[in-house]
Amino acid sequence: MDIDSRLKTALDESRLLILGAQVLFGFQFEAAFQELFSDLSVTSRYIHSVGLILMLTSISLLIAPSLFHQIIFAGESRPAAVATVTTLAGASLLPLTLGLGLSTYLTFDYVFGRTAGIVTGLSFTMVALLLLYGVGFALRRKPETPMPKESRPTPLKSKIEQMLTEARVIIPGGQALLGFQLIATLTKAFSELPAVFKYVHCAGLCAVALSVVLLMTPAAVHRIAFHGEDDPDFFKIGSRLVVAASIPLAIGISADLAVVFFKTTNDATAALASGLIALVALLGFWLIYPISRKRPGQPPARQH
Repeated sequence: MDIDSRLKTALDESRLLILGAQVLFGFQFEAAFQELFSDLSVTSRYIHSVGLILMLTSISLLIAPSLFHQIIFAGESRPAAVATVTTLAGASLLPLTLGLGLSTYLTFDYVFGRTAGIVTGLSFTMVALLLLYGVGFALRRKPETPMPKESRPTPLKSKIEQMLTEARVIIPGGQALLGFQLIATLTKAFSELPAVFKYVHCAGLCAVALSVVLLMTPAAVHRIAFHGEDDPDFFKIGSRLVVAASIPLAIGISADLAVVFFKTTNDATAALASGLIALVALLGFWLIYPISRKRPGQPPARQH
């Protein structure tokens, strides 16, 4: 398998993982606005917050390779890009499985009691670790064809396919959050929020909606403006839109993280601080770090 195909396959696998993670990600946000959330014990609410952080970590690890590929490698297929996707996707599975275990624990703890919650949460965590890590390591073998070391210009067609795939990798995180944000405004729990957190939530909603629109724009531009043809100008536009979408997405995630933490702790200062820390962490990981590692002088793509 050539390097272009390996990278495309790795991105498709990340997309599959994030489609599963988005369900738990949305649950963690939406649960805090359910009427019975206040009935949970203080310990359970803090466990819920830990689960939210774990799912955010998993989502951010799955989104990062797409941004790294566009920023560091300028959309070129490189062995280091494949290695980055593989490493971060593998790392994302640990917080994903732990977040699944905590979510399961909270559900069964509330319905059947703490013992059932602990048993079920641990069981799901162990099964998920066994399937997601254990099977892979047990069947691991050396690749039949080694990773090519030489760098060659990536065909424009491959770069565009990978860029569109990367938009599809990122957008599920925004979709899960946007759905929660729209529904949350119609709940009683939202009406009870202090005015400042209502504004924070609405600002986050607008930011995520902008991010989703930015991620959908490359597909529309490709079809309407370029008639689906491969064009270097389209690749530049699409790549910049995908990278730009990460900024409002980070803002939206951080805003509602602050809102959920307020629902958990009832401490406005701590909640706002947590949102700010999340924003700095996401922007640092998604943008500042790859920009600092950006490789100048990438070779141009062959124009097919």
